[in-house]
Amino acid sequence: MQPARFRAMVAAILQRWSQASDILFTVGTSVQAEVDGQLRAVRLKDMPELTPEATRSIAECLLGDRLALRRNLSEHGSCDLSWALGGTARFRVNVFRQRGRYAVVMRRLPERVPEMEELQLPPVFAEMAQERQGLVLVTGGTGAGKSNSLASLIQTINRTRPVHIVTLEDPIEFVHEHAKGVVNQRELHTDFDSFASGLRAALRQAPKVIMVGEIRDRATMEIVLQAAATGHLVLATLHTSDAAGTVQRVLGLFEPHEERLARMQLAAHLRCVVSQQLLPRVDGPGRVPVFEILRNTLSVRELVLQGERSDRTLYSVLEQGTAQGMQTFDQHLFQLYEQGVISEENALLAAGDRALLLQRIDLFKSGRGEGTDELRLGGLEPDLDADLR
Repeated sequence: MQPARFRAMVAAILQRWSQASDILFTVGTSVQAEVDGQLRAVRLKDMPELTPEATRSIAECLLGDRLALRRNLSEHGSCDLSWALGGTARFRVNVFRQRGRYAVVMRRLPERVPEMEELQLPPVFAEMAQERQGLVLVTGGTGAGKSNSLASLIQTINRTRPVHIVTLEDPIEFVHEHAKGVVNQRELHTDFDSFASGLRAALRQAPKVIMVGEIRDRATMEIVLQAAATGHLVLATLHTSDAAGTVQRVLGLFEPHEERLARMQLAAHLRCVVSQQLLPRVDGPGRVPVFEILRNTLSVRELVLQGERSDRTLYSVLEQGTAQGMQTFDQHLFQLYEQGVISEENALLAAGDRALLLQRIDLFKSGRGEGTDELRLGGLEPDLDADLR
């Protein structure tokens, strides 16, 4: 497939599915476009079903002559890159092998850095933009909106503070123009070899703010903590599903004999952990973000330093920390359900403690005079029933 033909094909897909967030090319099925979290088949006259030759040629079009990407694909089975359809659309692309064949996933990027209000980010993000040093972690699964949230946070800092910002990305997704601050954006395998080496170099580049696209290993985490301890504001992402689990994931990167020092560093320099996910709206098209927010209060610092106890955990502090701006996923899920933004079904599917959230929903419905299913309540465990009486 010639590059011009591939560009025309992507343009045709976007014309048909203008709200597509992702385009998937996989052998044995038609091209797929993801719209509001659901796959839609794209029927192309000359390509009803993708063949191994078709996906290989698509991968070739995207990789071009970039040798570092080809080497990464050959050695590791996948590679990430950015790709633009002229001035029409930009994508974050992952090319990978599956069952010996090539597959491609293209995630569409917003044409500009989204504002915090557009992303419905909680107030804690504006507060994080004012931090002078420390570590901020934004976590969630693939497609949870982490990149958008961090880009919006970087944009706010860039607009409001005269500081040097260095970003380490894989790949670069949003281009930040210099504003009140100066932004230098570096891309993995193009400008640096690994996040750890990029971080070491960044510490010699006089930044006030460092953004790390993803913490993948102990070496990177060690330098992140060092940077946070030496007067830098470090913003980073992790592929963890919730805030409390993020703390355990960070500590789990270190060997047992290193854990004490890691706990001391994390307790001293962590500022905030925000975990997020996206759920379908019922009050209109699109998806709504759901957030879990852990702030490094005295109680949190003590648990990070000393470890959790059977009678006191990070999650219990989260649940009781609304006055300090903290919340659990389940608390936010209930708020969104109460406001009519998400369905009961999706709220329960995303819940950490489904039985307890179900109880809250049924009490809310009962208070409005709506009927509830008694069988659902009867399925709760005795200790939950006792807690709720």
